[in-house]
Amino acid sequence: MSVYVGNLSYEVTEDNLNAVFAEYGSVKRVQLPVDRETGRVRGFGFVEMGTDAEENAAIEALNGAEWMGRDLKVNKARPREDRGSFGGNRGNNSYRNRY
Repeated sequence: MSVYVGNLSYEVTEDNLNAVFAEYGSVKRVQLPVDRETGRVRGFGFVEMGTDAEENAAIEALNGAEWMGRDLKVNKARPREDRGSFGGNRGNNSYRNRY
């Protein structure tokens, strides 16, 4: 499982995020999605830690904390939804089902 980190500064780097979360345990992976058009960090990221206890400690300590001028939103990441064909979860209305 991983931790969702929202309301990040657009200046944040993976190294910055790794350093903050490392205070609460071993960080296995940090991921900062980047906007395809601008190449800029999208303002959220994901951190995977060694154990659930480490993740819980980081969530407890960092959710709502001010960092780099922003109040962080930190919680358990939800599993990624299947977005279906053409990027949208449209059920029977998808392009593939209409033609």
